[in-house]
Amino acid sequence: MPAKIIAVANQKGGSGKTTVSMQLAGAIARRGNKVLVVDADPQGTATRWAASAEDEHPFPASVIGLSAASAKVHREVKKFIDDYNYIIIDCPPAADSPVPQSALLIADLVLVPIIPSPLDMWAAVGIRQVIANVSDLNEGLKARLVLNQCQPNTTLAQETLEVLPEFGIELAKAQLRHRQVYRQSAVFGQTVHNFGGKASAAIEEMETLTSEVFEILR
Repeated sequence: MPAKIIAVANQKGGSGKTTVSMQLAGAIARRGNKVLVVDADPQGTATRWAASAEDEHPFPASVIGLSAASAKVHREVKKFIDDYNYIIIDCPPAADSPVPQSALLIADLVLVPIIPSPLDMWAAVGIRQVIANVSDLNEGLKARLVLNQCQPNTTLAQETLEVLPEFGIELAKAQLRHRQVYRQSAVFGQTVHNFGGKASAAIEEMETLTSEVFEILR
């Protein structure tokens, strides 16, 4: 059975694309799946993340750099489709990059991480248009906004949540809070699952997102 393909995209840097890609890949792999992360960002953050892992605790998913493929990312990814259960494409944060459009041509689901602030919402309008354009070619493409670095008790977050339903992309039920352990896990080349009890809240968030992704793709 060919792999399910998840693209993680947003045109704004710092929205948490690589965090969502790597944490989700690790959580899916922990459920007994063979997972490939395609690092399509020239910055190579996902590749460096996995490379930071110690030999005795390797990152639980495979990571391959394909940023050089540019507009042909979809063709390159197809070469791996029968070797994995899930493929996650970490797209670059660039409005003029052909990579997100290429990735979305073969994706089953696109996740758009967004920090709940007006600036981030304005910046995400571009990727909404890309998704709309590609949906004409890839009619099965599903899309979800994923709130990241959320601080739900702030006025700004609450005001943003009120207007998000008008944005045009369905909001995922799972939300990722602003937690230090998400950044710490990148330093050690791991996921929040490796941090045990002190990361229990983050682990629960990622498990909720993983279950939701499975539900959408089912």
